[in-house]
Amino acid sequence: MAVPELPDIEVYLDALRERVEGRVLSRVRLGSPFLLRSVDPPITDVAGRRVTGLRRLGKRIVFELDGDFYLVLHLMIAGRLRWSDPGAKLPGKLGVAAFDFEAGSLIVTEASKKKRASLYVVRGESGLAGHDPGGIDPLTSDAEEFSAALRARTHTLKRALTDPRILGGIGNAYSDEILHAAGLSPFKRTDQIDDDELERLRAATVRVMREWLVRLRRERGDGFPVKVTAFREEMAVHGRYGKPCPVCSSPVQRVVYAANEANYCATCQTGGKLLADRALSRLLKKDWPRSLEELEQRKKDFSEDL
Repeated sequence: MAVPELPDIEVYLDALRERVEGRVLSRVRLGSPFLLRSVDPPITDVAGRRVTGLRRLGKRIVFELDGDFYLVLHLMIAGRLRWSDPGAKLPGKLGVAAFDFEAGSLIVTEASKKKRASLYVVRGESGLAGHDPGGIDPLTSDAEEFSAALRARTHTLKRALTDPRILGGIGNAYSDEILHAAGLSPFKRTDQIDDDELERLRAATVRVMREWLVRLRRERGDGFPVKVTAFREEMAVHGRYGKPCPVCSSPVQRVVYAANEANYCATCQTGGKLLADRALSRLLKKDWPRSLEELEQRKKDFSEDL
């Protein structure tokens, strides 16, 4: 599982607009005390208010309610949405909340013991602004805004793409796809990228996001999204370690760090150089293979030794 990213959130919003925009929210039922992270205004104040709009704030879903109220929902890693019959029972241990409308109930589930999903009730645009990490929208920003945002901090490209203070809505999965489409190493630094590479990265960001929006919207049809996942067979590199790159057929590589990983094609993105996995490179030291050719030779030698 992974955090729903920009394309997933936009498709959720499409489905929600069809079902709840203009409708009265009769109540919010909480199945987990960990979901609600605010106390003022109280959650009871939103009962009976009409949904006047919906928007995305980075990876957050915002319900705009009359009376200048807002509900800010962040699904985090394991949170998902379901559309059910009116007043539907919360599903066992997974159900953390239900937003009840006359036409149906929006169920929020979280398939994790670590309750990280969050819901805030805020008043006014100033209160809502406190939940905005500040990253630019990758689909609407122009070349100048994109350049300024990427070069404002010195990070690896992988981290820059996933930093919500820089770009809003991109996470681990789509950052892999964007960097592959741009032909850039995930560990190249923002202070090392030239203007041509930066424009290539911006164009790849817009293209990948738009292509996946089209795919997910087509997949949803008129229904409610049910397959919200970071691992899709149609992806080029993300979640495809060891499988052939769709461009050059070289095996997809990965680097695991902390709770995340970077998936990439050495041929397309790093000039054939293997990026050192921190744990393995410490273990193997000088024996760490530096290229795909060395890696294949190590595999061959290992097989012959068995």
